[in-house]
Amino acid sequence: MTEFKSKIRTIQWLDTFSRMVDQTLFPYEFNYIDIKTGDEMFAAIKTMIVRGAPAIGIAGAHGVVLYAQELNKLPRDEFIKKLLEKADYMTTSRPTAVNLMWAVDKQKEIIKNSKSDVKGIIEELKQNAIKLENEDIEINKKIGDFGAEVVPKSATILTHCNAGALATVGYGTALGVVRSAFAKDPTIQVFADETRPRQQGARITTLELTMDGIPTTLITDGMCSYFMKKGMIDMVVVGADRIAANGDTANKIGTYTVAIAAKYHDIPFYIAAPLSTIDINIKTGDEIPIEERSHDEVTHINGKAICADGVNIINPGFDVTPHELISGIITEKGILRPDYKKSIADVFKNL
Repeated sequence: MTEFKSKIRTIQWLDTFSRMVDQTLFPYEFNYIDIKTGDEMFAAIKTMIVRGAPAIGIAGAHGVVLYAQELNKLPRDEFIKKLLEKADYMTTSRPTAVNLMWAVDKQKEIIKNSKSDVKGIIEELKQNAIKLENEDIEINKKIGDFGAEVVPKSATILTHCNAGALATVGYGTALGVVRSAFAKDPTIQVFADETRPRQQGARITTLELTMDGIPTTLITDGMCSYFMKKGMIDMVVVGADRIAANGDTANKIGTYTVAIAAKYHDIPFYIAAPLSTIDINIKTGDEIPIEERSHDEVTHINGKAICADGVNIINPGFDVTPHELISGIITEKGILRPDYKKSIADVFKNL
């Protein structure tokens, strides 16, 4: 296994509360925030204090523990009923990232199946949340090592948005591939799309990679095809928020555009994501709900307007890349290849 170089711990359960990096403050501050109630966690997920599908999943698991602690005085049957309602409510904070539903469902299984009293259920939920945290890092290391196998020597890798340590508990999915590849070949470099409208590539990806000493060049979203045409991009690796059973993949808005440009220029385009991001219950990307976010994200930067008052705004948070544009899906079980309907079904059959 590759050495875990990045020291970032995005989210962690500590005794009775959840501690996470406040990602709304980047790049100006790097601070941790303590989340002590279920509603605080709901707000942290919704306002993107915590972001990235795997990290959101862990946050959801923590949120269930926080709600459980708040309901601890109720009789057992009422406690279970109310807690299951709160768990379902938690999943509405971000509708696209399926890891949130996956992790909350893991907690709901404990709530429904536990034979313990209220205190015991809370402890079981807490230990499961910690288990999911630790597994996330190990899963991402495996994704990184599998992905490094397809990275050419001295490659320039294009990324979009942030799928790094700060989108997970640690290490990262797409940036996990970069980290693992760089550990073997320090001539590798990254081109990072800025990722409008919230600039996760500029604010977060460049921060992570420079902290790890990985050469990184920031470009605006509209520049990727220019550099592809000039032969300066060797491959694309991005993360995912939800993958359908046929391989269609939802990721940060703008990913579809990058995939089209990569296909035209015959550049490999990879998705890096844990199996928990694959939703085998939906057949195609047409079924993935796309979150519509605040208009202020488009009209304002750092609190200042950048456009005329009254202009119409549409702000989808994600788009869906069709499976035929994807060269491979890098998971903790290896790299899935077309036909994705078959390769995805096969990997889940063998779990």
